[in-house]
Amino acid sequence: MAGPLMVLDALEQDALTELVNIGVSRAAASLRKMVGRQVLLSVPAVELVSRKVATALIGERESDELIAVCQDFIGAISGRALLIFPLSNSMELVRAVLGEHDSGDVADMEHEALAEIGNVILNGCLATMANLLRESLNISLPQVRRGNGMHLFQIIGEPSDEGLVLFLYINFSLHDRDVRGYIAMLMDLASLESLKLLIGEFIARVMHDDPEANPGAFGPEPFGPGAFGNE
Repeated sequence: MAGPLMVLDALEQDALTELVNIGVSRAAASLRKMVGRQVLLSVPAVELVSRKVATALIGERESDELIAVCQDFIGAISGRALLIFPLSNSMELVRAVLGEHDSGDVADMEHEALAEIGNVILNGCLATMANLLRESLNISLPQVRRGNGMHLFQIIGEPSDEGLVLFLYINFSLHDRDVRGYIAMLMDLASLESLKLLIGEFIARVMHDDPEANPGAFGPEPFGPGAFGNE
């Protein structure tokens, strides 16, 4: 990619990780209501990398074909969000959500179930982050795609080496099943610069103890050690 990679400082990285974790936690609560079972989602790592690096990262970890739920978002920041699983993991997730059905029935409902799961998680995560940043997003209907990282991270009409990826590792624990996956948000440099500015404004609100910034998210000392939950 031409030009330097946009870099977040340590405080911005911590704030972004906190925003993502709040979004994913609220998405997990919505998914729990949908399936009627305990759902735990965690985001142990958040990285901002080029599409080339994101493709390499997922290629190093996953030799299986990938399946992804994709949704475009437009607003102060714009791009494409993907919820990605190894194909073998996706069936485990569908069975965990649908319960124990005949394997043929589960296979028939796989795309529909994955689209709904992705819609709940991606919408919950994006909408929560946008709300905390005091912005709004228009989010498209979900689509299910298969392929490798290079295929999934390609946006028609854009060179594959342009744009950056906000790459999130996620762990699911649902109905005694553990499923690994990824959330990727593909954005161009302009959108990521806008995101950086919005994160800076969010940090300023928290440090000024604005009760509307995110009530109770950071406890009584929002700018003390570990304020953003990533010590």
